[in-house]
Amino acid sequence: LQAMESSEDDLKAAEAAVTAARAAYLAEAVKLTEARRAAGERLAVAVMGELGPLKLEKARFRVAVEPLGEDRAGPSGLDRVAFEVATNPGAPFGDLGAIASGGELARFALALKASLAGRAEGPQPLMIFDEVDQGVGGAVADAVGLRLRRLAADAQVLVVTHSPQVAARGDAHWRISKSGDA
Repeated sequence: LQAMESSEDDLKAAEAAVTAARAAYLAEAVKLTEARRAAGERLAVAVMGELGPLKLEKARFRVAVEPLGEDRAGPSGLDRVAFEVATNPGAPFGDLGAIASGGELARFALALKASLAGRAEGPQPLMIFDEVDQGVGGAVADAVGLRLRRLAADAQVLVVTHSPQVAARGDAHWRISKSGDA
C-alpha cells in the first residue's frame, strides 16, 4: 500500500536520477571527445613526421573524431575514432585499411608504432614487427630497415622479415624454418 501511495514520488526521484546521470555522462563524454581530438592532432603530427623517411612523403595522415549522436552513445563515448589517409596528392582522405596498399599499410603501421614509441611514459622496452616490409622492396625496404634500426637504439626490436634490405640493418639474426606438415 505504501509503495502504491509513494509511486509518484518514486517515479519523480528515478526520473531526476536518470537526468542527473545523463548530464554527468554527457559532461564526461565531451571531455573524452576533446581529449581524443587533442591526442589525435598530436599523433597525426608525429606520424606525418615519420612518413617522409619511409618513402611516403606525399601521403597525409589524420585522426578523424566523428560524432555519433546521443542515440548511438555508449561506454566508449559520443564519437567514432578512425585513422584516415590520403596516399596521393589531391586525393580525398579515406579509412586507412581501405585506402592503403599492403606496402603502404605496413609503413603506416611502422610510422604509428614509431610515433607511439616516444611517448612521455618512456620508451617501449620491446617492439615486434611481423613483415612490416610487406609489399615493398629496393629503396623503400632499405628506408624501412633504417627506421627500424633507429627504433632499436632505444628499445629491443624484433622483426620478422623476408627482405634482405631490412635484415641487413639488424644487429643479430635468427633463421627460423618450418618442417613437417603442420
